[in-house]
Amino acid sequence: MKIFNKIIGDNGEDLAASYLKKHKYKILCRNFTCNIGEIDIIGKNEDSICFIEVKTRQSNYYGYPSEAVNFYKEKKIIKTAQYYICKNKLFNYSIRFDVVEILLNDYKPQINLIKNAFWVNGYV
Repeated sequence: MKIFNKIIGDNGEDLAASYLKKHKYKILCRNFTCNIGEIDIIGKNEDSICFIEVKTRQSNYYGYPSEAVNFYKEKKIIKTAQYYICKNKLFNYSIRFDVVEILLNDYKPQINLIKNAFWVNGYV
């Protein structure tokens, strides 16, 4: 089951990256990993650096994919983003946290981009 979920997740990230490129995002990094955590996609949109979590599901039987991004997942993404910002000296950019949720079905995947899905009070 784990391998199947990995395949679904990888497929979702590929779909999300293509979708984001079509919507004027420049992909800076995919699957950024450090000892703090992992960020699926890091991109630039307008003047913002966007840290993007991708959630893919085959159905919404257990809820919408974005609902899987809970408080603890947000905190982990924020800490990982802080590390990325420091490592790459991106202090002069606006920061945004987006979620791309993907519902796979038999016909055409439904893709929903949620800009500013969560935010940090004050400086990241």
